[in-house]
Formats: sequence, structure tokens, C-alpha cells
Amino acid sequence: MARDKNWVRPGDHVIVTGGSSGIGLALAGEFAARGAVVSLLARRPTGLARAAESLRAAGATVHTRSVDVTDRDAVTAAVEELQEEAGPCAVLVTSAGQARPGAFLELPDDVFRTMMDVDYFGTLWAVRAVAPGMTHRGRGTVVTIASAAGLIGVYGYTAYGAAKFAVRGLTEALRGELVPHGVRVSCVFPPDVDTPQLAEESQWKPAETAAIAGIVKPLQPSTVARGIMRRLDRGQPVICLDGFSRALARWGGVLAPVLRRYMDGRVRAARRGAGGAAVRTAASAD
Repeated sequence: MARDKNWVRPGDHVIVTGGSSGIGLALAGEFAARGAVVSLLARRPTGLARAAESLRAAGATVHTRSVDVTDRDAVTAAVEELQEEAGPCAVLVTSAGQARPGAFLELPDDVFRTMMDVDYFGTLWAVRAVAPGMTHRGRGTVVTIASAAGLIGVYGYTAYGAAKFAVRGLTEALRGELVPHGVRVSCVFPPDVDTPQLAEESQWKPAETAAIAGIVKPLQPSTVARGIMRRLDRGQPVICLDGFSRALARWGGVLAPVLRRYMDGRVRAARRGAGGAAVRTAASAD
């Protein structure tokens, strides 16, 4: 597939949610290296300031807004302000996200709501804020960050996986509607990435989830960002960064029965290793 780097040009305005760390910050650096003006959105002002300073030290032009992506009005207002300062949004990257694994029978209801609010609606509100302008101008790129857990159901991810499946569904349908208007739409399905979010998530992982996740070694954010940019240059609508995710995206329907048996085996092995604690916990819940 031929490469086309003209989808992002020097001076273009790139907005990145979750841009203060991890994949978002690494991607912001890649766009800045191509001469784009980057705007970072994240909740914590301190983290935003550090991220912006690191990019400016490399010569980037950076704008920031501290905003909770679950707040539609705040996201809309922040995007409008940033577009007034830096020009219309040429590229949107929705990297803001949160993962809270746990056994379905033990997770409190509010975790399911939070995962949808942050991962799905946090994506939706940002896209809603920029899509009308992109379609009006006949140019733009929307990049959503889902997860390999949005390709197949995984033990311990009933809340997180459902939200990432929703991001996947939104992006696939959105692409069909926006492409005729000249707007490119891509969805990224990264495996585990070595970020502060992964460290936080790992504190909550059941042993069974950790056993399954151990199949794939976490990638570095810089590696993920470079891989995403290469695939965006090729115009790929579905972006996977490792062989396991690529196989799931391409052959998921065929591989699903085999993968389920494999993951069931990992779960059984993890429970045996824990001395049956997981089974006893489930039984006590009954």
C-alpha cells in the first residue's frame, strides 16, 4: 500500500485527548516532528504542563486544556477555544482512556458506568466536537484508540472490554459516514503498552487476567506511536501493532473458538496456581 504523508501537513492543528502521557503524548511528539501544532487535553494540569514543556523543548508549538473528557460541554468548549487559538482541527486523536479490570461478580456498578463514560463517551464527545468542521472543509483525520480487548472478550474485562467494543463499533460506522466527506477514520487496537495507566490497571487485575495478558509483552509508547503513524501514512482504517492483534482483527471469527479454549486453559492454570482461591471467592459470593 502506497504511503501518503500529506494527510498531515506542517502547520496543521492536531488535537490529542489523553495527551499528557502514554500513547497520546508519544503521538503528539510524532505529529510535532512533522511540523504540526499540537493541542493536548487531559485532566491533570500538572501532567499537562510537564508534557507541554517536554514537547516545547523539542521545538513544538503546544496548546493545552485541562478537561474531563466525560463532560461533553467542557470538551466542546475546550475544542472550540483551541480551534480559535490554533486553527481548525485537522487531526483528532482520542487517546484518553481508563482500564479497571475485575471479576464481573465482584465489580461495583459504578465501574461499568465509569468505563463507558471515559472510554466510549470520552471518545464520542471529542469526535462530535470536530466532525462537523472536518466534513464542512472536506478534510480531516479521526484516530480513535481502542484496545486488543475490543477485538475479543477477555476474562476480567467485562467493563473495560465492553467500552472498547463500543469504541470499535462507533469508529467502524463513523468511517462509512465520514469518508464520503473526505474525512479519514482509523481505529487503533494496541496490546498492553508500558504506560502509567497499565501500572494502575495491573493493581486490579485478577490472576486469570494477568495470565492471559502475559501472552504479549507490553510495547513502549514510542514504538506504538511510530507504528500508528506508519499505518496512518498508508491510510489503514484498522491499525494493529502486533501479530496477535492483527490475527484477531483479520481472522477473529475463525480463531475465536481456538482462542477461547486457550484462554480458558490459562484461567484454569491461574486458578490452580492460586490454590483455587478464585473458585472459593466465587463460591462465597453465591
